[in-house]
Amino acid sequence: MRRYGPAVLLLLLGAAVLRISLFSEVYLRYVQPGLRPYLVVSAAVLVVLGLVAAGRSADAGPGPRVAWLLALPALALLLFPPPALGSYSAEREAAERAAQGVGTFPALPAGDPVDLTLGEFASRAIYDSERSLKGRTVRLTGFVTHDADGTWYVTRLLVSCCAADATAGKVEIRGAAAAPDDTWVTVTGTWHPEGTLGGDDAWPAVLDAESVRRIAQPANPYEKR
Repeated sequence: MRRYGPAVLLLLLGAAVLRISLFSEVYLRYVQPGLRPYLVVSAAVLVVLGLVAAGRSADAGPGPRVAWLLALPALALLLFPPPALGSYSAEREAAERAAQGVGTFPALPAGDPVDLTLGEFASRAIYDSERSLKGRTVRLTGFVTHDADGTWYVTRLLVSCCAADATAGKVEIRGAAAAPDDTWVTVTGTWHPEGTLGGDDAWPAVLDAESVRRIAQPANPYEKR
């Protein structure tokens, strides 16, 4: 059986990646949607290589036993894919504010409530010289995090490529009771101006909640940075 170790390892890795990228949307816990084709192709190549290796194993000598340890991560991904990053990761990351300075933003869509990402809401709240959020009802989606003093936030992890480069963005919620940490919610409310335009005291942005609705975690739990 040991001589088939490399082939089995390749097949396990390929099957695990295919499971999360081709047959489900679990891959969205780790990478951006645009990377799906690359994951599928890479997994298919691993499967083909595994089949080729299996065909040649009859003439090969036995592989080292330690190689089987490499199968454990593949089995874990195949059988028990880890969850998306949550409040623990958010707390470890220093909050990133928008790179742009104070300026104007495109007009918001007509009609209320308007759905915004946390990044869009925070950028407009902190940097928009025309205060386009004033008087508008907005809807934000994210997971719940808390400070030690009981202040709670709708939080989202922002990624450029994949979960490895994630940083946290959050909006303080006032006027509504909080759900437990890591609960996904959609909050509808109005912007509560705080601090100086473009200043550190304007962060994090604040929303006065009108309603808080618990939801299931979305297929893609991250926002594009």
